[in-house]
Amino acid sequence: MIRSGLLVAVGFLAVALARNPVFPGWYADPEGIVYGNRYFIFPTYSAPFGEQTFFDAFSSPDLVNWTKHSRIIDNNEVKWAVGGMWAPSVFEHDGKYYFLWGANNVHEGEIGGIGIAVADRPEGPYKDLIGEPLINDIINGAQPIDQFVFRDADGQYYMFYGGWGHCNLVKFNQNFTAIVPFPDGELVKEVTPQDYTEGPFMFIRNGTYYFMWSEGVWTGPDYRVAYAMSDSVFGPFTRIATILEQDDNVARGAGHHSVIKVPNDEKYFIVYHRRPLNETDMDHRETCIEEMNFNADGTIQPVRLTNDGVTGPLLP
Repeated sequence: MIRSGLLVAVGFLAVALARNPVFPGWYADPEGIVYGNRYFIFPTYSAPFGEQTFFDAFSSPDLVNWTKHSRIIDNNEVKWAVGGMWAPSVFEHDGKYYFLWGANNVHEGEIGGIGIAVADRPEGPYKDLIGEPLINDIINGAQPIDQFVFRDADGQYYMFYGGWGHCNLVKFNQNFTAIVPFPDGELVKEVTPQDYTEGPFMFIRNGTYYFMWSEGVWTGPDYRVAYAMSDSVFGPFTRIATILEQDDNVARGAGHHSVIKVPNDEKYFIVYHRRPLNETDMDHRETCIEEMNFNADGTIQPVRLTNDGVTGPLLP
């Protein structure tokens, strides 16, 4: 068990207080989700390319006390991945747990891109579902990385993905082994918003689609998160504002996030990575969590970086 917080005495009670980062080690690109009665985070192992050959996961009942699940999948299982295994996206469907990632920092003519695996439990072990990349090619200028799987209100599963300043949207078949054309016959739709770099994410709140992404350069201080609002998974996505960015008193390079909504509650948390002020190594990134709040008109309030972190409600 990893405790990211501190124990303090309040009267006769010992109270656990959360801290950022939420668990030790260099981890980035965190995908947060609720499975059953536990919070899960699936991050990138933040290290040089050739060492990024596996994924760990972390689970918690309260966002304070974390259990590490080591090497839930690695390149011994994913035979086509040689390194650069990045940015998980996860979801559950019909009692199976699916895990997607990007690998090999692929360029035109190379083998790599977005893979998909499946397991019987959230913590794995995961097995490569199709034995090859789901998307390998460079389409619309988008490097096939940073995938996010989104389930629409009608049950259809879509995937946003893309680096190099371009974002694509695709539609899954029923068993997640391939992408299929949209009703208009198009297989891949470009949906790139203003200033997009990478790291797409989407959720629905009160019937509104919130599309979010990272801007700037991941190695630099300008890395940040912005968002748009729409009434459809297809957009249009008009940039509204930056909601997460560095704080010179706390940390730099805050970005590549996900959002956890507490079931049956209007409480939202943003899970993201950042670089400590005293670190210059580009791979020295850590995973943190903050509360995310909304204005009366549905827009998102700017998120304040903290060292205190959050405590989440226990899940039923």
